[in-house]
Amino acid sequence: MNTTLGVGFIGAGPVTQAIHLPHLAGLSDRLHIAHVMDVDPDTAAAVAARAGARHSTSADELLADENVDVVAVCSPHAFHADQAEAAARAGKKAVLVEKPFATTVPEAERIAKVSRETGVPVLVGAMHTYDPAYLAAAAHWGDLPETARHIRSAIQLPPNSRYVTLATQLHSLPAGPPRRDLSDPAARAAAISGSVLGLAMHNLPLVRRFLPYIEAVDTAALLTPFGYAVTLHGPDGRTAELIGHMGTAWRPEWTFEVWGETAQLHLDFTPSYVRAGSARATLRTAHEERGFGPFPHNGYEAEWLHLADLATGAATPRYGLDDLVADLSFATDLAARAGTALQQEGASA
Repeated sequence: MNTTLGVGFIGAGPVTQAIHLPHLAGLSDRLHIAHVMDVDPDTAAAVAARAGARHSTSADELLADENVDVVAVCSPHAFHADQAEAAARAGKKAVLVEKPFATTVPEAERIAKVSRETGVPVLVGAMHTYDPAYLAAAAHWGDLPETARHIRSAIQLPPNSRYVTLATQLHSLPAGPPRRDLSDPAARAAAISGSVLGLAMHNLPLVRRFLPYIEAVDTAALLTPFGYAVTLHGPDGRTAELIGHMGTAWRPEWTFEVWGETAQLHLDFTPSYVRAGSARATLRTAHEERGFGPFPHNGYEAEWLHLADLATGAATPRYGLDDLVADLSFATDLAARAGTALQQEGASA
């Protein structure tokens, strides 16, 4: 009899195959993959076979499986709310929902309401908020969240396909999004909104920690072949700069920085598809410089370990439901404002 917690995956796309399965393989003393569901039967069967798990094409069948203790919702964004709610109502011990939490704030609020009603904890897969170096720095940064003046998130990556092929052999690749006519202002607005909710989303909970509210998006631009550059400010004069770019360069950069009145925080994160340990964090003041990390576990492994602790009652949620809803609200607000700013800039050009 397997005494570790059984994980059920709703959705077996690239994130499940190239990120979650390799990370869970290193946590087999706590978790095992019990069931893989995907609407493509061949993908479900092939991915489940790698882990010796059961497979199906029905979320209902997965939720009825008594060997599934915790559920990972890794389906397309539009299905997150309904499937997270169903997992909680099915009496599972904990639920992980991949980014974004939902597509709208009312959907996020519905998940939070169901979690409270059922007592089933819900975690959002924002891996950087669980990174051990980020958490170690947070324990020592004092009043930096209150005194922050400028925040910068920079993500420079090669195409995901390069990392995916290093991490695993995908059984199948989902169809890419249709090509857009970016000469159309509405298409450009949709493109930058999608970039914010896709790539920028990874660090937006960190941004919100230091800039809780958006007063305005000042500039927004699309980068080629894929990316964004957005600047914004809060009601108290705080500013933020968000840059994300996927090009042909191999060397990645994934940094997050905060400048306050008397301190500076710098974080270097490892790429998502590479099991290379935690970030490196540096906290500087006028009197000292302290470093944190790298630690053996990265944010993905840390969130899975936290989910296991939630499922067994050994921990309480690190982030409350109100915070998860607020993170989604911040992201959707930023995406909408960036799209509007891009359209306005195009109209005035």
